[in-house]
Amino acid sequence: MAIGKTIRTYFNGSWQDGDAMVMRAADHGMWLGSSVFDGARMVNGMTPDLDAHCARTNRSAEALMIKPTVSTDNMVEIALEGLKGFAPGAAVYIRPMYWAIHGDATAIVPTPDETGFAISLEEVPMAPESASTTLGYTRFRRPVLESSVVNAKAGCLYPNNARMLAEVRARGFGNALVADALGNVAESATANVFMVKDGEVFTPVANGTFLAGITRARHITNLLADGVTVHESVLSFDDFNDADEVFLSGNMNKVTPVTGIEGRSYQVGPVTRRVREMYWDWAASA
Repeated sequence: MAIGKTIRTYFNGSWQDGDAMVMRAADHGMWLGSSVFDGARMVNGMTPDLDAHCARTNRSAEALMIKPTVSTDNMVEIALEGLKGFAPGAAVYIRPMYWAIHGDATAIVPTPDETGFAISLEEVPMAPESASTTLGYTRFRRPVLESSVVNAKAGCLYPNNARMLAEVRARGFGNALVADALGNVAESATANVFMVKDGEVFTPVANGTFLAGITRARHITNLLADGVTVHESVLSFDDFNDADEVFLSGNMNKVTPVTGIEGRSYQVGPVTRRVREMYWDWAASA
């Protein structure tokens, strides 16, 4: 499914214009869901943390028992070459991906003898600075490593996210605030979550039920360098109800202010604005 207006696809060693066909009906990734991806961004000619996103693509493949076949450095080079095909100033979503092609005698376990690889580049505008969202509670929860490959950015995890979003959007909210298996806040349905209380920043501790994102880590580093106290800790829904500010952190839009959770309203506060400002200052200097 294409979400952007202009697409370029890298497959079988070359770049093609458009949303190219890359998978066959009998590929393991097609019928058994063994696929992984990552998402980076080009904005105003900058590609912040592109290398980290490419490296995570390889780690995700290994977590799904898919053999990665492209080094991080080579993946970055391929992506940068493909980005030259877009107009100056275009905002582009950079999506490298792997999928397994063959299975073993059981058909279930992927084999390392052949791996599918592609990069999809889509022109997708950044949300305006004024954009915000609201969060609703969902009955669906983040899984644990013993039941799902939560240590990978895997396509097979996203149907669970989809039902979270469908549930809360049917009630008029923009995203879901999601619990882990123990009932503590984990993240939203699409991004990591932060809260601010009395000038200090809090975010759920990475407990293995969700991906502690690359952009999340960048925000923490920037905040600490700016002298802000950051706590990675166990957080409840009551903690968020009592927060002064709440914002989401993800690759697609980097910082998204939250203006409401169920019946509680929040201001877009100074810390949220500062986090966005620091991120783009860092990206411009990197």
